[in-house]
Amino acid sequence: MSLTLEHVSRVVDNQVYIDDACLTFEAGSFNVLLGRTLSGKTSLMRLLAGLDRPTSGRILMNGADVTGVPVRKRNVSMVYQQFINYPTMTVFENIASPLRQAGVGKAEIEHKVQETARMLHIENLLQRYPLELSGGQQQRTAMARALVKDADLVLFDEPLVNLDYKLREELRQEMRELFQTRNTIAIYATTEPNEALALGGTTTLLYEGRVVQSGKTAEVYHRPQQVLAAELFSEPAINLMGGRISGAEVSFEEAVHFPLNPDLRGLGEGAYRFGVRPSHIGLVPSNDDDLELAVTVELAEISGSETFLHVRNEHFVLVLHLPGVHEYDVDTAILIYIPTHKLFVFDAQGQLAQAPSRRLVRSA
Repeated sequence: MSLTLEHVSRVVDNQVYIDDACLTFEAGSFNVLLGRTLSGKTSLMRLLAGLDRPTSGRILMNGADVTGVPVRKRNVSMVYQQFINYPTMTVFENIASPLRQAGVGKAEIEHKVQETARMLHIENLLQRYPLELSGGQQQRTAMARALVKDADLVLFDEPLVNLDYKLREELRQEMRELFQTRNTIAIYATTEPNEALALGGTTTLLYEGRVVQSGKTAEVYHRPQQVLAAELFSEPAINLMGGRISGAEVSFEEAVHFPLNPDLRGLGEGAYRFGVRPSHIGLVPSNDDDLELAVTVELAEISGSETFLHVRNEHFVLVLHLPGVHEYDVDTAILIYIPTHKLFVFDAQGQLAQAPSRRLVRSA
């Protein structure tokens, strides 16, 4: 089974929600839609489900045109970020509801509900009501109801966003395992790059209704094909610096100079934009190709066991994503270290010219 979008667009009152999307999703695949709020994730999912019709283009299921087929005639399930369960029904009846609507026999309903509940670890909650459940248990119930009927397509619209960190990690792992053995197309929408990385599979980057890049999650992360893709698939956003390659050196903002490392020697001379992920910049040198920069602290933003350190000098404004808690006063002068072998290089048109290699660099 496959699901294909051929040049699909949706325009409402002259506002473009989806712009010429061309995508294919295969049976048994887990697919992530990654984009900021209002990037078109929900709009695309509504088109895939048959809740909305495209303004132009076609949607094909196994090669058959289903563009105009309404949702009630498609074998589709959806899970939303809100815990949507029937409050007057037990967990068992909530999960069983789509099977009853489909006219499935009593014995088969019992078997499928028990099996699905076991997969999601809620088999001991089947006689409870939704209001007696925790948030995580309610979302597991909603997920079980979506999975129980073996839909061809299961859509997850940011289903874990309202859960705490521990529950989200737990459910992500379970979802990956669930879909490894199912012949279902799973599509999961999120605004968080780290969640896309954790889920794996394939990732499609969306921006203002456009598909920016799509492919295996690791490939999209390690080789963003343009500046926008690198910015979307980085949290915090990737740091970007203007620079030039001239002779045997690189210069940033005509002020910071360092020798070309082996990864960059194949690039021609000229102007480029150089990117480095916040998690790759450190407070101590760790490689023999580290570029040392003197900066001052603008803000040390502590979030749990991580610190987002905002720094600047006369040439750059940068963000570091550091493990652990690092407390700094504003305007504190510090040194930071950028491993030049981890630089992304984009040409004047914003297209990827060079991605970092994954080679090991000798520690300094």
